[in-house]
Amino acid sequence: QVQLVESGGGLVQSGESLRLSCKASGNIFTISGMGWYRQVPQKARELVAMVNSGVHYGDFVKGRFTISRDDANNTVYLQMNGLEPGDTAAYYCNARLTTTQAPNVLSNYWGEGIQVTVSS
Repeated sequence: QVQLVESGGGLVQSGESLRLSCKASGNIFTISGMGWYRQVPQKARELVAMVNSGVHYGDFVKGRFTISRDDANNTVYLQMNGLEPGDTAAYYCNARLTTTQAPNVLSNYWGEGIQVTVSS
């Protein structure tokens, strides 16, 4: 069983910062990539940032967010600066990994989501 536990969301004002954390635990063999997506009602989930063989950001990030990964602790962080009301969404942690039971099978896992609300 693999779990992704997110923390760090909340309510902030426009221009302020938040730092999201996501820790993966369980019967993990290797982690290929970890990152963050976000979703608002009635819209598709979109990539915010991902670290795998490289670092990838959604076009809307525009240098405001920084993703980092602590491989020793299976944790990924998202530092979000200059938050705008348009960043209001549920943020989901994502990990692509293999497990000890299936070390040759790469699977996708999601956290439960954490709310980020930015007021104007």
